[in-house]
Amino acid sequence: MAAFEGGYDLWEKDLREGHAKLINKMDGDYYSMTPDKEGKTLFLISGNDMKKLDLSSGKITPIIYAAEYSLDKEKEREAMFNYVELEEAARFYVKDMHGVDWAKLTDHYRKFLPYINNNYDFSEMLSELLGELNVSHTGSGYRSGSGAPQTAELGLFLDLTHPSDKGLLVQEVVVGGPFDLYSSKVKAGDYLTAIDGTEITADTDYFPLLEGKAGKQVLVSFRNADGNEWDEVIKPISAGRLSGLLYDRWVAAREKEVEKLSGGRLGYVHIASMDDESFRRVYAKALGKYYRCDGIVIDVRYNGGGRLHEDIEVLFSGEKYLTQEIRGKYYCDMPSRRWTKPSVMVTCEADYSNAHGTPWVYQHQKLGKVVGMPVAGTMTSVNWVTLQDPSLYFGIPAVGYKTAEGYYLENHQMNPDVVVRLDFNKALSGIDTQIEKAVEVLRQEIK
Repeated sequence: MAAFEGGYDLWEKDLREGHAKLINKMDGDYYSMTPDKEGKTLFLISGNDMKKLDLSSGKITPIIYAAEYSLDKEKEREAMFNYVELEEAARFYVKDMHGVDWAKLTDHYRKFLPYINNNYDFSEMLSELLGELNVSHTGSGYRSGSGAPQTAELGLFLDLTHPSDKGLLVQEVVVGGPFDLYSSKVKAGDYLTAIDGTEITADTDYFPLLEGKAGKQVLVSFRNADGNEWDEVIKPISAGRLSGLLYDRWVAAREKEVEKLSGGRLGYVHIASMDDESFRRVYAKALGKYYRCDGIVIDVRYNGGGRLHEDIEVLFSGEKYLTQEIRGKYYCDMPSRRWTKPSVMVTCEADYSNAHGTPWVYQHQKLGKVVGMPVAGTMTSVNWVTLQDPSLYFGIPAVGYKTAEGYYLENHQMNPDVVVRLDFNKALSGIDTQIEKAVEVLRQEIK
């Protein structure tokens, strides 16, 4: 299955020659593929849709079926509870399960099963049970799968604190949003007056007007301070897309702040998640945009984890051993693919999992100072397990990280070298006190 022209299609590839050819257009849906025992037929499954492919002829025929079954939900929840009990005991990262009498504990919670009649409450009960283990990376979750239409976003900051019959005051047009176009006239100081013909007054809750409108054409009306009125047709974006744009906005503000505070001498990178995509962005900025800077601020605040501590350690632990020159002029330092100058790392209370392990490694390996707030000890690796009813899942912290001194990082707080809180009053004015301190610390080092 490969996505080419907007959706998934079925392709055949000759692994020896490398040639590929289209077998069938699959309406853009992704199908899993399972062969029969003889390898003559391939079964294609996408949700409730099943087809079979004759590998000799290439013919695809649908599989039509109907099935009924009777399910005792109470017995199923009991079976899933027993499964959680067995799996957690067998795979928890330490055998003593943090000193908890697991059998006694599960017996205590099992008595609630007869009184639970829905998966949301069942998931809450499992979370209470697993919370008794005093460990990160566990608990239970419930996927409702309601499919309710989502409220779209205009990509505008609107003043909701002073609504008036003029409409809603536009405070900012979000960069990358629906109105960030050459053809748009909307700017800060204008008023949003109507959506799809519905007037926006002081009493209007405009959010329902955008329900299910992401990616669809919407007519939006405005009035400027001079009284001029006009309409614009745009396609609102999803809340997830807006979240990404606001993240980019936040990072750009931190970059400007570091540049201003350091007089252009320091660079800034934010690691949003401990994953490949985030590392590529950090690598590109550190060794591209900020290559000639004297130092760099590495921000890991609000990072939910992943696995990147080794890569960050390697990238920011380079030591210069050569200088390349061309006809007597400086060209670059070596290693040229690692950061060889000073750095500082910024942490906060919202860091989790590998965002605890990464600053711990950074501090332990003496790569630089850590500035910010303490990080809770949440360094384990997890298996998230989907239960028999796929609307339910739970976590098993299966791998612990033990230090040379013999203790696990889990439940051991990481304390920064320089503790500084984020001043929320100053944050409202665009001043990041933790970044201010990080720049101050790093400037002392590069002086």
